[in-house]
Amino acid sequence: MSIFGGSNSFNQSSVFGATATNTKYNAMSDIEVASPPDDSVSCVKFSPGTLPSLTFLVAGSWDHNVRCWEVQQSGQTIPKAQQTHQGPVLDVDWSDDGTKVFTASCDKTAKMWDLNSNQAIQIAQHDAPIKTVHWIKAPNYSCVMTGSWDKTLKFWDTRSSNPILSIQLPERCYCADVRYPMAVVGTAGRGLIIYQLENQPQEFKRIESPLKYQHRCVSIFHDKKTNAPTGFALGSIEGRVAIHYVNPTSPKDNFTFKCHRANGTTNGMQDIFAVNDISFHPAHGTLSTVGSDGRFSFWDKDARTKLKTSEQFDLPLTSCNFNAQGNIFAYATSYDWSKGHEGFDTNLKPHIFLRSCFDELKPSMKKS
Repeated sequence: MSIFGGSNSFNQSSVFGATATNTKYNAMSDIEVASPPDDSVSCVKFSPGTLPSLTFLVAGSWDHNVRCWEVQQSGQTIPKAQQTHQGPVLDVDWSDDGTKVFTASCDKTAKMWDLNSNQAIQIAQHDAPIKTVHWIKAPNYSCVMTGSWDKTLKFWDTRSSNPILSIQLPERCYCADVRYPMAVVGTAGRGLIIYQLENQPQEFKRIESPLKYQHRCVSIFHDKKTNAPTGFALGSIEGRVAIHYVNPTSPKDNFTFKCHRANGTTNGMQDIFAVNDISFHPAHGTLSTVGSDGRFSFWDKDARTKLKTSEQFDLPLTSCNFNAQGNIFAYATSYDWSKGHEGFDTNLKPHIFLRSCFDELKPSMKKS
């Protein structure tokens, strides 16, 4: 049975949540997604803009499941379906036409979930947990890219059980992003490798990390004029983000900034928290970060200024994403084990929230 049986979807002019009934809100007046995962949320991802009349959200979690919701114009969410792995789901991605979802798991497999038939089949296999999964749609080929803790990056034709290409990485894959024709992979040991995807994937250059500590997330950004991918934002465990252009016009173009920090209680020292996820706004080019401090922040990298910081949540924020139109911001709150086992509170459950965000992400009038 197809899950595409939706009704009215979201649009920018709607009053977010104004007509919703039986809808829960949080302290930020954001709407809670119905029937959230039972364990930590590793990833949230909206459907692509190729489904103009429908908006869907998928989330992977440590309860071994990937879930899909329809997001209605009112802001209410309707659980549509879910699929299961044999281990925690670490990453998800959509096909460009919005009919399939790709899932990566600690069970060392990646699957393709066909939403029309609501069937999932295995499409990839590694020798260790798969940390990242991305769909690549090129003019002359399409494939799925998986990055694993077995120190390989593999590219798969979904119709074959063998990879079309396997690339040895210097270390375990910790994070990755794809915006054709660019891919960026971050590995353990602070490694960074840029790949060009035209004709066939191949290494473009290796970069020394601009951050001193282990990186956790990476997100590619586009040039505002050409819309070509030109650089990336990299987040680390040390409450810092690096903005890095692949071919900077000036050495000053690349910079780092502090975020997800708080004034500590002793000796004026700062409490420093991990940056768990970064997402760029599809219309404005501004960005969001979420961290172990339980906050999200919106930033304008060009003006080098902060646009907004949220109230503090009871749990870390583990993942975030904007929908294709850029008017909904999704973010997940769940324990990220940054404070070890003793920091785990069984009374605090995971949640996913949706925020009306288009105006809040508009670029600052301030110039850098």
